[in-house]
Amino acid sequence: MHIAINAYFWNRPNTGSGQYTRQLVYHLNRLVDDLEITLVFPRTPRDAEPADVPPSVRVEHVAMRPGHLGKVLFEQRGFPAACHRVGATLAHVPYWGPPLRSPIPLVVTVHDLTTLLVPEYNRGARVRLYNALVSAAARGADHVLTDSFSSKLDIMDHLGIDERDITAVYLGVGPQYAPNPTAGDNSLIDMAVTQKYNLPETYVLYLGGYEIHKNVLTLLQAYTYVARGLGEDYPLVLAGKKPDTVSDVYPDYDGMIERLGLSKNVCWIGYVDEEDKPLLYRNAEVFVFPSRREGFGLPLLEAMACGTPVVASNGGSLPEIIGAAGFAFDPDDARNMAGAIISLVVQETIAPDLRRQGLEQAARFTWENTAIETLKVYDRVLRGTTADGRPATADQKRLLTLDHRPQTTVHSPESEQPTTDPLNTDH
Repeated sequence: MHIAINAYFWNRPNTGSGQYTRQLVYHLNRLVDDLEITLVFPRTPRDAEPADVPPSVRVEHVAMRPGHLGKVLFEQRGFPAACHRVGATLAHVPYWGPPLRSPIPLVVTVHDLTTLLVPEYNRGARVRLYNALVSAAARGADHVLTDSFSSKLDIMDHLGIDERDITAVYLGVGPQYAPNPTAGDNSLIDMAVTQKYNLPETYVLYLGGYEIHKNVLTLLQAYTYVARGLGEDYPLVLAGKKPDTVSDVYPDYDGMIERLGLSKNVCWIGYVDEEDKPLLYRNAEVFVFPSRREGFGLPLLEAMACGTPVVASNGGSLPEIIGAAGFAFDPDDARNMAGAIISLVVQETIAPDLRRQGLEQAARFTWENTAIETLKVYDRVLRGTTADGRPATADQKRLLTLDHRPQTTVHSPESEQPTTDPLNTDH
């Protein structure tokens, strides 16, 4: 089996799609003996070479013009042509940007439909045209992967794709996200990271994006109640790149903080390097994730894996990820959000129990399993059957070329745990 993977996000490991692409490739390459992988990497004259590619993974460069049009041309022309050129037997686009036509069987991962379903992201002719293009292309793919059952339902409802042609495969969390450092005395490193971001001694953490659907405005409203109950001893630390401008997509957070009187209760620390994130999670009293819509919610999983009590909205996929291991609230209910945060800080018996449950819940999500379940989908597509064993459509059958391919051998994750994880994250 020879898989050609669209590597548009490969050099963007701090995005969700970039992390997903890298982890999928790393674990498929590690777990499967006879799987050939080619990264189809679009490159403008100013782009760097793809970083951290495993030695056994091939890279096929495709020249790409800068800008939005260049991206679309790569997705619709450059990537399919490269798949044919390298002799791949299956193509995988690990984000919602598949070609309308593919010379070989095509799998696409649609992480979520946020850009289609949130009005602020679907304005302007160019955006609407692109959404129409990738929606039509997803309908024509041989199979659609997605990150959660919540996203699967959205895809069925809004793209009209048959349930049997969509598989929900959960994402995973790397071993660096753990309650304690894996080895050695890290006190000096921890102190350096704390000083680097000027972290307060105790804090409540939000780490993520600041687009409108992330619902940080409601978190700020909730913090007016938290501040009344806890004073200035437990400030809200906002981690992640602060928006440069105010728009329909990025609200005026500084203005809101000033109007709510939270200047002494909120700390912006900006972009956080990937290797520093586990310490931020571990040192937080509470991690709060108020997003209205998520295809998965990696920061929530990372926080639980670090043993941090979590408070999250019940929007999108988040109830699937948190299970019974944290407090859930309606994303519009600022009082309930505040009450959950305060309870975890002041009631000493609650936090230890949620720490334990969070660790147990997070242990269920592994990148090894993501890779194995994805491999099963590849195999079904190439065999021309769906998850329930029904025959493929005529369009699928016309592309089947692997009647004499070798069987894929999968190593047990338990016997081949990675010693290090080359991951960098955030979506």
